[in-house]
Amino acid sequence: MTTSLESIEAGDGAGTTTTLVVNEIFGPTVQGEGPSTGRRCAFLRLGGCNLTCRWCDTPYTWDWQGISDEGKPYDPGRELVTRTVGDLHRELVAMDTELIVISGGEPLSQQRRLLPLIEALRADGIHVEIETNGTVAPSEALLALGPRFNVSPKLANSGNATHRRIKPDALRKLAAAPGTVFKFVCKSGDDLDEVADLAAAFGIDPVWIMPEGKNVADISEHLKGIADEVVRRGWNLTTRLHVLAWGDRRGV
Repeated sequence: MTTSLESIEAGDGAGTTTTLVVNEIFGPTVQGEGPSTGRRCAFLRLGGCNLTCRWCDTPYTWDWQGISDEGKPYDPGRELVTRTVGDLHRELVAMDTELIVISGGEPLSQQRRLLPLIEALRADGIHVEIETNGTVAPSEALLALGPRFNVSPKLANSGNATHRRIKPDALRKLAAAPGTVFKFVCKSGDDLDEVADLAAAFGIDPVWIMPEGKNVADISEHLKGIADEVVRRGWNLTTRLHVLAWGDRRGV
């Protein structure tokens, strides 16, 4: 009987080994956001993104021109590396966690090549969460593997035009997937009004609201400004635990 790892190393059926464009892989750590906050996990952060959020907390995965508020252009030659799925599987399993979080960038831009990795992790009894901006619809093959999608549609505060950040077909397909949760980055009541409109338009539930910020001061300020209204609206509230614990550091 062929093991999951042996299946990966057999290639993708075309005589080649499946690879992914990776920014970083790290753990054990904890999931810092959403309903799994505080849960021990490992992270696989992929490279590349189809959006350009000005407050992005991982601009080093996509910002080669200094577009984000950081104003710093990153070097893709230093930030991105091609890794085989087999190598990634070995490294992730060695971290000995029950949860793997696949993030980015936008990981669904590489979803076809993610399939053998997720299949192997699920065969190992490992839970998988995929952090996505909600602009790319998951394939039927990916849905069949049963990862949980943590969908974070971007609001006007991201600086992206509406037609780029809101993709109705993708949002509806993600909303229909079992276990999907939606997480919105907010700073003000205007942001919460925008979330309400999106939730009504696309049947989004459950809703999680997270304060924008890459440092403790900003997170605390924005959290205080929206907390009462989030509770009043019947939504869930999450902080950014990893920032509170380790600050604006990478690889934690």
